[in-house]
Amino acid sequence: MSSHNAKLMRWATYASMSVAIILILTKVVAWIMTGSVSLMATLIDSCLDALASLVNLIAVRHALAPADKQHRFGHGKAEALAGLGQATFITGSALFLVLESISHLWNPQPISAMNIGIGVMIISILATLGLLMFQKHVISKTGSTAIKADHLHYKTDLLVNGSVIVALLLASYGWPGFDPVFALGIAAYILYSAWEIARESLDLLMDRELPAEDRAKIKALARNHPQTRGMHDLRTRKSGTTMFIQLHLELDDQLTLLQAHAIADDVEDRIRAEYPDAEVIIHEDPAGLNEPMPTFVE
Repeated sequence: MSSHNAKLMRWATYASMSVAIILILTKVVAWIMTGSVSLMATLIDSCLDALASLVNLIAVRHALAPADKQHRFGHGKAEALAGLGQATFITGSALFLVLESISHLWNPQPISAMNIGIGVMIISILATLGLLMFQKHVISKTGSTAIKADHLHYKTDLLVNGSVIVALLLASYGWPGFDPVFALGIAAYILYSAWEIARESLDLLMDRELPAEDRAKIKALARNHPQTRGMHDLRTRKSGTTMFIQLHLELDDQLTLLQAHAIADDVEDRIRAEYPDAEVIIHEDPAGLNEPMPTFVE
């Protein structure tokens, strides 16, 4: 990974941490003044966001460390571990919110200082929008799993903050129970987001293959070279921002070792042009050699 992209990832973690702290301070004041359970929901979420962002910051710093003797493939899976940590934090906040919402449904509480609560939510929305725009730029440049996880739960926060404004307005003009009802809806969406983050992180930890469209593109790049006779045993995985691609390249039987090596290098360069952060390993096979078929589906 380029030094520029690594710097972008670090700045994304610093920005996330800073926004979380600012939102916590403003929401604490607003919750004390309003007593809104849906506002308390966003406060809890912001507290866990700060903790998750801290874990993310540490994980990204570790993931960007170069490969060493004990970790020949680098430290990229630290990003997936951070994603699982974030999913755990988010799930905990959602379950706590469910319990608080049920309690307030049975015993609705009046909400005061409505304008302060709505003002804080607007500030939260603007701060979160700025962070999301920066994170989106970083993801487009790096493809970082940890930043994607952070981006997903801050996107959830954006929807949550908007729904809290609606809940506060409805509660002020009618039944106070609107507040905990909206909080329950928020909790359900938070749980869904946690599952999305956990699933992507588990895919990385379990070395799931790249998407079908990427595999098809890699196969085409290998097979379309004028001097190749085919390819098989394509295996792919991702660790952090690095892709690992390995395949068997079928070549004419009469080629010298130097010729075969040059063709394999050319194919590797073509793949790297499409996937700059990929580690590519190519094994050259004589096209006339009958090898056993792989035990997995291509």
